[in-house]
Amino acid sequence: MGAKTVRAEPDDGPGDRRREQHGWYVYDWACSVYSTTVLTVFLGPYLTEIAKAAADSDGYVHPLGIPVRAGSFFAYSVSLSVVAAILVMPLAGAAADRSGRRKPLLAVSAYVGAAATTCMFFLEGDRYLLGGLLLIVANAALAVSMVLYNSYLPVIAGPEERDTVSSRGWAFGYASGALVLVADLILFTQHDRFGVTESTAVRICLATAGLWWGAFTLVPLRRLRDRRRPAAGAGTALKGWRQLAATIRDMRRYPLTLAFLLAYLVYNDGVQTVITQASVYGSEELGLEQSTLIVAVLLVQVLAVAGALGMGRLARTHGARRTILGSLVVWTLLLAAGYFLPAGRAVWFFALAAGIGLVLGGTQALSRSLFSHLVPPGKEAEYFSAYELSDRGMSWLGPLLFGLTYQLTGSYRDAILSLVAFFALGFVLLARVPVRRAIQDAGNPVPERI
Repeated sequence: MGAKTVRAEPDDGPGDRRREQHGWYVYDWACSVYSTTVLTVFLGPYLTEIAKAAADSDGYVHPLGIPVRAGSFFAYSVSLSVVAAILVMPLAGAAADRSGRRKPLLAVSAYVGAAATTCMFFLEGDRYLLGGLLLIVANAALAVSMVLYNSYLPVIAGPEERDTVSSRGWAFGYASGALVLVADLILFTQHDRFGVTESTAVRICLATAGLWWGAFTLVPLRRLRDRRRPAAGAGTALKGWRQLAATIRDMRRYPLTLAFLLAYLVYNDGVQTVITQASVYGSEELGLEQSTLIVAVLLVQVLAVAGALGMGRLARTHGARRTILGSLVVWTLLLAAGYFLPAGRAVWFFALAAGIGLVLGGTQALSRSLFSHLVPPGKEAEYFSAYELSDRGMSWLGPLLFGLTYQLTGSYRDAILSLVAFFALGFVLLARVPVRRAIQDAGNPVPERI
């Protein structure tokens, strides 16, 4: 099990704490551009077109000899990236908790992901397999880095400020995504003036997301501090899977923490699938132009900043659990409405994007801060490794269901409607978790509002 550590250490001065928190925010600023530019906007439609270029007369590609409808290839690649993440995340969480050296592991995972993203510049022609491979590497690296990043939250923020700090991190991420999308929109719509083709403009947007990720990662690596622990012996990282099994066994002592993780696993699977598949739905089903999709995602980014901060304030008044439950109701209604969107009508797609933006950041930020209260002291990285398995690591079912539904029906509308179940079931499961008792059982102080 992880060694004991001190959270929000009392010997840290207010200035030291704020410096670490500001550095922590910047990693969201760094890596969120990948999520926005690559996953949400460009790679889905672009990789789908590349797969179609490589498809046979029936519209199928054959990776490893397996017949796959070209329109499902991106969704399946996302699911495979999750499997890769599951294989490596437990190693990172165990090594971080046992050694106390989060920063070197954060650096390795961040720069592997940034390098894979930058290499997407070479994705052209019919190289759909290269695109799938780079997506798998980048997504898995991002998931590992987020295990380590999230595990800093209970260390750098006290119980009463955690909702605010977590929400600010998400707000930083959405602000950077919006800023870069403005530049992407200019390049994409004015590519002729810059002397490049539309395809080259897309590849430049993909690659610059990787460069941005790598450059701004330098800030948290300078400001965040490792809390040293005694060495746990050689081959510690190789014990990651045994550590994960031990963590799950340990979680049996905290069944309410497990109950929250189950609820989060379900509804977050829906959130992650919407993020990765929305542009494919807009381009392939609704027939919207790439520039329209960029503007829609830019709208999501801008409103997500306000949504994350606004839901953080709601949580201070009504509690994080109630605020998350309210957001899940909104998610369910939005996905149901998405099924009926008319093709070619950008205004309705913008309206849907606005609704998603208002709940997206807050749902994720408050879930992270709420879980941080349910982690026993001294086990931050190993428990956040399990959390990340529920976040990105276990978010394979939604993309798989989305891809299978399209493969079987040929309709992205049916695929988008299938995601409603994740939010409805997640609401029911979260509503059954007595959060105050869960925090007490974990041995943590209970905030006034939770």
